[in-house]
Amino acid sequence: MALSTLLTATAATAQIQPVPPAQPAPPPAAPAVPPTPAAPTESVPYGAGMKVNISPDGSKYVRFITWHQVWSRWTKNNTGTLRAPGKPQDSQVDFALRRSRFIVLSQLNPRFLVYTHLGINNQTAVSGGTAPTTDGKKPQLFVHEAVVEYKVNQYLNLGAGMHYQNGLSRMTRSSTINYLTLDAPLTNWPTIETIDQFARGIGVYGKGRIGKLDYALSVNESFLTNQTGAFSTPLGLGTTATTGTAPDQVTTSTGNNTAQYNPQGTNHIYQGYFSYEFLEQEGNLLPFNVGTYLGARRVFNIGAGFFYNKDGMVSRPTGSVVSVPGTAFTPAQTAAIGTEKHDIALFSADVFFDTPLNKETGTAFTLYGVYYNYNMGPNHVRFIGAANPGYGADARRGNAVPQSGTGNVGYVQAGYLLPKNLLGPKVRVQPYASHLLAGYEGLKTSTGEQKNVNIFDAGANFYVDGHNAKFTLNYRHRPDFTNVNDVQYRPEITLQTQVSL
Repeated sequence: MALSTLLTATAATAQIQPVPPAQPAPPPAAPAVPPTPAAPTESVPYGAGMKVNISPDGSKYVRFITWHQVWSRWTKNNTGTLRAPGKPQDSQVDFALRRSRFIVLSQLNPRFLVYTHLGINNQTAVSGGTAPTTDGKKPQLFVHEAVVEYKVNQYLNLGAGMHYQNGLSRMTRSSTINYLTLDAPLTNWPTIETIDQFARGIGVYGKGRIGKLDYALSVNESFLTNQTGAFSTPLGLGTTATTGTAPDQVTTSTGNNTAQYNPQGTNHIYQGYFSYEFLEQEGNLLPFNVGTYLGARRVFNIGAGFFYNKDGMVSRPTGSVVSVPGTAFTPAQTAAIGTEKHDIALFSADVFFDTPLNKETGTAFTLYGVYYNYNMGPNHVRFIGAANPGYGADARRGNAVPQSGTGNVGYVQAGYLLPKNLLGPKVRVQPYASHLLAGYEGLKTSTGEQKNVNIFDAGANFYVDGHNAKFTLNYRHRPDFTNVNDVQYRPEITLQTQVSL
């Protein structure tokens, strides 16, 4: 009973508990201070680029590489150049897509490699398209390389496909992304687009490294040259003349002792390149030799190479004189004319030196020199102009120079990477110069004097982000061999914009 009374009193007391006096509202909270944004970080070296790892350790991956090289150029054209049908052009400012490329590279495991290389080259407003000498529109996107490779052991890798494991010289295996100069001299690819596909071949190769000796050997198919009508054209195997009056006319074909690529050449191409690396060893996963390391490595290599294709050339001696009645040879009569076959036998020796000079200021020096001995049949000479701005089938048009031939070639280039901060913290500057000297037996005056080929280039690279983003300004002093008896020199100024990812 006492407990009941106590509980009742407690409940009554709780019900009449006085309400506490109202408290003043708390002051509003101070506004939050926004966080300080993080300072932007400096760009880092590009490194492996667009790489997608398939395995956690990165041993299986897919890598993508792409680059464009765009030229803005002023050219003093060779004599007689046309810019359009029937329109002579002494000089012009033009724009060209020198290269546009894309590579997909993948390693499924450390022993297997597969890569595909696609692209276009040399598109101008007047050339480089579906009809390369007269139309610049819709250039052919084609396979530069399609390769599968297997690592046999630490000394040997075997590969097959459309590949760039060329012989001959370091420059014949050069990467087009990291040249020291504006471009290659083109002489380093003597058979380009004749018995190969843009300096590539279908075949098999072996490559590897034994100690400090790096090597690559390959056997390729010889592409058909698809030459026609060569017996009666001035730049072919002979000349024709018709004498007499109808119906007693006679047509005579006389050989000119000038070799051209053999339209029936089907023998394999054998080539190789060997390089001894005295200092740091270079990467050899892909066959793209670096032109300048910008002080990142200290490299000194001496190399030698060869290229051989049996019966790759054909000629007619001047003593080959054939006459037929009428005004022209029939195909059967042309096929019956005797010819002489010649092997393509090419050899080279070169040296490459690249070293940092002062690591604090970032200076560096690069030097490359190469000697070529070309045997391509009697008096053979070929003309090529990179991204040629001239119109028409004349091989000497636009900016064309003697690119290859039977004879000897020497080429040297050197560059100096200037100290950092010369143009601010973002841009590095690398002036360079190069000289090509060639003596081709087919470049003779009417008196029999051989005329040498001298090509001078000088310029500078302006690196915004190494070779991944750079500008190159180049001046070229080139010979115009339109008239071998009166060789004139023409200037050419090119600004290249390059971005590679």
